[in-house]
Amino acid sequence: MTTHPVYTPLVTPFTDADGVDADALASLVEAVERRGVDGVAPCGTTGEFASLTDDEYRQVVETTVDAATGSVVTGVADTSVAGVRSRIDLAADLGSDAVLLTGPYFHTENAAGGTESFLRAALADVSLPVYLYNLPVYVGESLDVDTVATLADDGVVQGLKDSSGDLEYLLTLARETPTDFDLFCGYDSILVPALTNGTTGGINALSNVVPEVFDAATSALEAGDVERAVAISQRAIGPLFANCAAHGFAPAAKVGAAARGFIESTAVRPPLVDLDADDRAAVAAAVDDALAVVDDH
Repeated sequence: MTTHPVYTPLVTPFTDADGVDADALASLVEAVERRGVDGVAPCGTTGEFASLTDDEYRQVVETTVDAATGSVVTGVADTSVAGVRSRIDLAADLGSDAVLLTGPYFHTENAAGGTESFLRAALADVSLPVYLYNLPVYVGESLDVDTVATLADDGVVQGLKDSSGDLEYLLTLARETPTDFDLFCGYDSILVPALTNGTTGGINALSNVVPEVFDAATSALEAGDVERAVAISQRAIGPLFANCAAHGFAPAAKVGAAARGFIESTAVRPPLVDLDADDRAAVAAAVDDALAVVDDH
């Protein structure tokens, strides 16, 4: 693992017949790893996990594990304790290196302690390292800092991905959790500020599109060139993130990855909607601009 590892939360390519395109997924894994990411994360938000059948979920995880040379951190979110435990068992059986888990969603806690109880029950005696996933925009609430710190102190979880965009939340976690607790920034535009303030690495949707930009930013930090890292953040990652945020990261990342030639189909499943021609052109232009920043430096 590099000093500041970046993982790609993979999009899930679909075929024209609306099945999972396993060949395209394997090619995407190879493309992003070859351009500098340290690992991949299938079946997350960007991977449209909630729109996959059980058979498709297995196919995505199996394909990813077979194709990857780096670490595989598999999303195992579900609405029930039994569902989470089943997905963890499957991820382990298929060869995942770790798992990524949101708090309970749809039914969230109705009193203090509910989320912690859910997580402890779901994660009792699991065989893989577990990273929590803070995603309040979809789950409905942020994971409580004290709950995360308690689970970390007890060795139930080994890290967390935060996609809230709240840098203060992330830095508070850094202060309140053990020094060996891994904190990953999932909000691409604040990755560099987060890394310069003690977080571990990133799990970033746009590394599906411009993995070499993320590699350049983290490599600059590792070389002590904070000025270059900040320039890449401000001129490459930030503008591309802003352009894609309006469209949702599964549709936008697929359009960007297709513009790079990493995948062919940009199809998404309802309720997500593919981008129109003007928005596709805008995303492609933002991708070119981001790559140009790295080339200029």
